Amino acid sequence: MNHRINRRQMLAQTSTGFGLMALSSLMAEPTLAAGGRQDEGPLTHHPAKAKHVIFCFMSGGVSQVDSFDPKPELKKLAGKPMPTPIERTQFNQNGTVMPSPFEFNRYGESGLPVSSIFPHLGEVADELAVVRSMTSSVNEHAQGNYVMHTGFPFMGHPSAGAWTNYGLGTENQNLPGFVVLQSGGAVPPHGGVGLFSSGFLPARHQGSIIQADREVAIRNIQASLSPSDQQAQLQLIQRLDRDFAERLGQPSVDGAIRNYETAYRMQAAVPELCDISGETQAMRDLYGLDSPDPAKAAYARQCLLARRLVEKGVRFVELSCLTKGIGAGGAPNPWDQHGALEKGHSAMANQVDQPIAALIKDLKARGLLDETLIIWAGEFGRTPFSQGSDGRDHNPFGFSIWMAGGGIRGGTLYGATDELGYRVVENPCTVYDLWATALHLLGLDHEKLTYRYAGRDVRLTDVHGHVLSEIIA
Repeated sequence: MNHRINRRQMLAQTSTGFGLMALSSLMAEPTLAAGGRQDEGPLTHHPAKAKHVIFCFMSGGVSQVDSFDPKPELKKLAGKPMPTPIERTQFNQNGTVMPSPFEFNRYGESGLPVSSIFPHLGEVADELAVVRSMTSSVNEHAQGNYVMHTGFPFMGHPSAGAWTNYGLGTENQNLPGFVVLQSGGAVPPHGGVGLFSSGFLPARHQGSIIQADREVAIRNIQASLSPSDQQAQLQLIQRLDRDFAERLGQPSVDGAIRNYETAYRMQAAVPELCDISGETQAMRDLYGLDSPDPAKAAYARQCLLARRLVEKGVRFVELSCLTKGIGAGGAPNPWDQHGALEKGHSAMANQVDQPIAALIKDLKARGLLDETLIIWAGEFGRTPFSQGSDGRDHNPFGFSIWMAGGGIRGGTLYGATDELGYRVVENPCTVYDLWATALHLLGLDHEKLTYRYAGRDVRLTDVHGHVLSEIIA
């Protein structure tokens, strides 16, 4: 009898086993820190100030004049037409000058002005470096989200988290190097999961979504067999696959193998990560985990898990806002208040203010803030004039973000908008500058962190970007 099989039959029999073939030694293998891109060696170009990034993405677009860029002139001109030309807006339902419904207070030794909707962040104002001169090249959510995440206004390019993971690798092989946290029914911003893509980088660098408050935090990693049965299965698959992998070429199956390796290890690591039953009541109170506001409690869980992920060596963590209990702002864009701005911004600030401030305090108390860069940003800002009677339209011409920890000089202001908070008039910044600065703090030169694709060396900052050295300690 002829027992030879053709290539099609071989693929049919072994297609689910390429990754598992590499698992035969995992049960006895210690967890090793991946001090770089594993297969290509460490990539740091200079001494790093930070090891990790936590990206608090405020999807929808936070109003700069209602958060970190107070403009008293708006009160003087309230209800009057804009005294300067108005650029085309998203909906062109432009009204008159609209002052902020919120008061600003100065906090800390730095006297940093912070809106009254962020009293807890005010307590850590001396840790923040507020950039008031951020700009965007686009004025629509999906494009704006892609620009903020990848530097390009369309899908197909790697996210900043993927670039970070590609450059540095993870310090914990039991968990992905790039994690996106969701909770409370949060969904990806407009643009979808492509915002967390590895693009043309190897697939292992893409973001892994963890549902922080679900019993099954990550789908499709649950073990269906006992450890002994898994061991027997992988030994069989290894015998079947070894010859195929050698003939095909190891690089062709390397990505799949690594992904299966991580998934295998995550079977135990993720449930342990998400189990917060051992946290003290004082810690729960600090973050607001037991808040009567379900959105705040859900976001607090993300912030707490972000700290735990950093402790475990994950390089890049992104947090997701949610809309539960909020009337204004769509699910992918909860900060998007084209109407009822006072109500919507108040609710959103209440959701994130205490948890993020707690994260900063907690990291600092544990000695982790100095090595963890926190970035707080939306995809653009909002107009100083009204849309309708009580909303604001999109404004990419000047808005505020902030950074903290990880080598940042806290209690500082960088850049400025005009007296109405409409356009940048001092030190204009782009997302390329933001990520050039973040990579610099991680020990990476943004001009040297490249990947050969389509005949050119592509980078996160394209052909742009400069490091904001003025806000680096």
